[in-house]
Order: sequence, then structure tokens, then C-alpha cells
Amino acid sequence: MNIPSIFPLFRTRCDAPPLAPPPLPPLTGGGGETTTAAASKSSPPSPPPPPPPASSSSSSSSSSGSSAAPAAVVAPPAPPPGDVDDDIAKAASMVSSCPNPGPLEAATWDVRRLTSLDTYDGVRIDVSKQLSPYFSVVHSFHLGTSMLPDSRNSSYGFTAQMNDEEGFMMARVDPERGTVDGRIHRSVLGGAAMAKLQVGTSAEGSNDQLLGELDLSAMTWTANLKYGSMGGGNVFGCNYYQAVSPRLALGAEGMYIGANGNMLSSYTAKLSFQGSVDDGEGDAAPVPGGGPSSYLAATYNAGQGMLSVNYKRAVTPSRVNVGVALECSPITLESQVMAGAEFNLTRSKMNVCVDGTGRVQSVLETKLGREPGSPSLNFTAELDHGKSLMRFGYGLNIGS
Repeated sequence: MNIPSIFPLFRTRCDAPPLAPPPLPPLTGGGGETTTAAASKSSPPSPPPPPPPASSSSSSSSSSGSSAAPAAVVAPPAPPPGDVDDDIAKAASMVSSCPNPGPLEAATWDVRRLTSLDTYDGVRIDVSKQLSPYFSVVHSFHLGTSMLPDSRNSSYGFTAQMNDEEGFMMARVDPERGTVDGRIHRSVLGGAAMAKLQVGTSAEGSNDQLLGELDLSAMTWTANLKYGSMGGGNVFGCNYYQAVSPRLALGAEGMYIGANGNMLSSYTAKLSFQGSVDDGEGDAAPVPGGGPSSYLAATYNAGQGMLSVNYKRAVTPSRVNVGVALECSPITLESQVMAGAEFNLTRSKMNVCVDGTGRVQSVLETKLGREPGSPSLNFTAELDHGKSLMRFGYGLNIGS
């Protein structure tokens, strides 16, 4: 019986060299002495035969289909240690310890979000519909409000937005006011830059504006260029934001407004605080602006002569955040302080802020379901004790 034909998938392998052939039986000669013993005295024993070469063994085993052991695979020689060390050193030299600071306009975005809440009165309803994976529309209603111009107490707006991997396009139409606003953001230069276009038109034509921007970003810095028309004159602007150390970033911005001939400039310094294991800041989720969990930032506006100091801290990562903003004028010594806090719960979020004039604002947002796209209910309130002003409102966001 042919055993390899019964078990064609099983083969045995032995990497040891073949054994030496067994010795020949002794031959007796004259005088009672064996020929083998005589030969051993006259000449040393011959060494065992060498193993067959790998190529011949592999070719013979593959051609005959027998169960002979395949040839061992010989690994390529390792590169010299010096070349590996040079490659590692070259890759390490290209990586900087200073992170990208993000855009300059988002340097204090967290504090502004905590200390300037979007409160309103009346009823606000937003109904969004996802028509395709890349296209969606939103219907916005605002009823029973006293915050609209022209003594109107209601408004309606239609918004269309298209998104893809390279950017997005958005347009908003207000039929009652006769205004159209649009934005286009597209990635250019292979993702190294972002081009932005902002358009605003109205029925009167006096407030029309067109502004183009180009955002540039590298490993340790970001820059922005602006050019357009606003208020009947040209607008030029640029800013630069550089990380000078892993915790410190410096930036400056300049803008020229041709309508009134003003030159505006501002300077920003931001110091980030590294989170420790005790307070758990190292595990905090990144904020939309790209900033750290805790930082101290100062901005000086030379055109207005205002100094702004902002502080933000994550008390509990992804749960409790607090922010404080101080605005003062070194010339007139006028100042204003604002403080805000955010509490993120399982299905709701609460924001509260207080300023130095006694104004208190609060916004409560809660989800009405656990599934994605569930409606959310909002309640807002504003109490200004100095002006005896009270505003209350609620909103409903419905989206698919």
C-alpha cells in the first residue's frame, strides 16, 4: 500500500544531519587477526559523509513527491547596527516636542463658550433632515421673541449644507429680511491648507460682504490670510500663531479696514498646564478648539486698548469645566469679570455664567431619547438685576 497517497497532506521533517552508515562486518585474515583491526591500525577512520545540498534535496523532493524534509529557509543577513541607529535618530530629529497650537481665533474659544451663553426668549424650533449622506437641510423657527430687529416677533430661516471629505458648503436664506449668507470651506494643496469663502448679501446692498481666507498649518505653527470687501471698503488681514515650547504659544494678528481706515492689531500668549494623574486631566477628551484641558491665556487689543485674561480648567474630565474671563482697560481702568461653568451629565448638559454687573445666564439641554438623532429640549433664562430685565425661552431640536 502506498502510504503517501493515503496521507498526502502530512509530511515529516528532520533538520539533523544523516547518520553515518553502519560498520562492515569484520573479515578474518591470516594469523587470526581481522582485516578491520589491521586497517584501523594503519589509517584513521574516515569522517561521515556530508549532508546533501539544500537545492538538490528541495528539487528532488518536489519532483518525486516523496515525504523528504524540505530545505530550511535561510533568513537574510541583518543590517549593520549603525544603519538602524542612524534611521532612528533621523526620524526622531524630524519630530518636534512642540505641538501644533491650532488656529489663533480658537485660542480662547473654551472660555468664550463658557462665559457667553446663547440665551433667548420665546420659542425656537430647529427641524433638520438628512436627505443623503452628504446633504442636509434645516428649518429654523423663532416665535414670540423681542430680540429681533424691525420690531418683529417671529422669523424663519432655511439652511442647506453639503459635506464631503474635502470640506463643506453651507447657505442660509431669510425670506423676510431678504438676506442670503453662504460659506465654503475646501481643503487645498493636498490637505496642507484650507481655503474659506464667506458671502453675505441683503436686499439693501449696503451690508454686502465678501471675505476670502487661507489657513496654513505646520507641525508647530498656524497662519491665516484674509482679503475681501466689507462695509464698502477692502479688508486685509493676517495672523500667525507659534508654539515656542510644549506649554507656551505666542501669536499676533493685524487687520486693515478700508471703510474707516482703521488699523487693528492684537497679541496673544497662551500657557497650558499639563494634567496630572491625581486630577485625571491627562485623560480629558480634546475640546473642539483643539486646546488643552487647562490653560491661561492673555490677549491685548492695541486698537481698543483692552487687555483680556482668560483661565479655563477641567475640574472633572468630560464632566465639569469652569472658565473665568477678565477684561480691563489699562488707560481708563475700567474692568469686567465673567465666570462660567459647564456640567455634562449622562443625557443632559447645564451651563451657568455670571458677570460683574449681576447678570445671570443659564442654559439647560436634555436629550429625549438614547438613539442617535433623538430630539433635544432646551431651556434658557437670563436675569439682569441691574436693568430689571428677565428673559425666558425654550427650544426644540428635531433631527434625523
